[in-house]
Amino acid sequence: MQISPDNPQFQTIIFGIIFCTALFFSIRKAERERFFSVSRTEELKGFAILAIILSHIGYFLSSDQRFLWPFSILAGVGVNLFLFLSGFGLTLSSLKKPLNIFKFYLKRLRKLFVPFWIVISAFFMADYFILNRSYSLEIIIQSFLGFFPVADLFLSLDSPLWYFSMILFYYLLFPLLFWKRFPYLCPLLLVIVSNYFLKNPPLEINNDVLNLYKLHYLSFPLGVFFALLISEGSLEAFKIGFKKVFFERNLKDLLILLFIILFAYTSINSGVGLSKDIEQTRSLITMFSIIFIFIAKSFEFKLFNIFGLLSYEIYLIHWPILARYDLFYKYFPASVATILYLGMFLALGMLFNKLTAKLKV
Repeated sequence: MQISPDNPQFQTIIFGIIFCTALFFSIRKAERERFFSVSRTEELKGFAILAIILSHIGYFLSSDQRFLWPFSILAGVGVNLFLFLSGFGLTLSSLKKPLNIFKFYLKRLRKLFVPFWIVISAFFMADYFILNRSYSLEIIIQSFLGFFPVADLFLSLDSPLWYFSMILFYYLLFPLLFWKRFPYLCPLLLVIVSNYFLKNPPLEINNDVLNLYKLHYLSFPLGVFFALLISEGSLEAFKIGFKKVFFERNLKDLLILLFIILFAYTSINSGVGLSKDIEQTRSLITMFSIIFIFIAKSFEFKLFNIFGLLSYEIYLIHWPILARYDLFYKYFPASVATILYLGMFLALGMLFNKLTAKLKV
């Protein structure tokens, strides 16, 4: 089900005013903290999930792609950020507290699958009882295994779950390829193995989904590499120099300006429609521009931080609600409805987060 916003450009301006005002009032002075802290990574996750939601609304839910432009142009960058931060986080965790393969899978896959199983079970039941819509046994089994070879926006259970299959692949692969004695082999091997499976997929995968994998497969290994780069004791001189550049006021302000210009240029000139290599390269440049802006700035956006803390829950629930269970767009102007949805996703994410916490996931 698509929406057709009246006067989409005006509605985008209204949304932008409300959203940017909320973002402005959420600014807080950042405490002096370690380089690329958890707070920074949560902010980036919040930026990423908002980029993805607004893109899904502007480019797929709306029949007029002028609605939410340019807020809607960063979905691919958001996906790259999530993959990068996943690789980064897993690597830092493995360096600090190595787990054997069994314990790694038990801990990580439980956190990945339990919330996921709850959500898809709820949507399977809701679709059946509310929409009188059913799915084949094959699709149900594949879904519970985390395999989504098709991503149809309006026919699949939850089309963004193609990403779940991709992150699951890396979670399964990472502990097999990460050796603490030779950590720099891991990102290289991840790229090699990913490339092999993209060229020789062991299971039948829709070409559109396969193309999405090809556009984003470098981000997770880059996250692993970046974590190693800032963690290795032998690279202390590099880290000191890197921090000096990003935290000295004179250099920092200039760098932020340069990265903002680079971010704006590669966001608008994203390479979509050109070759996959060009599109992937520009998306990664945009991603790193965002990362370095967030590292260098001396304040934090609390709004991004909150969305980041709940980003996984929001990712799991947002698209089926928007695409099949519209509660707001039919009653409110598109700008107001979008703000209401963002608030709703936050509230549902908090409830879901509390539920999984009680389950000790």
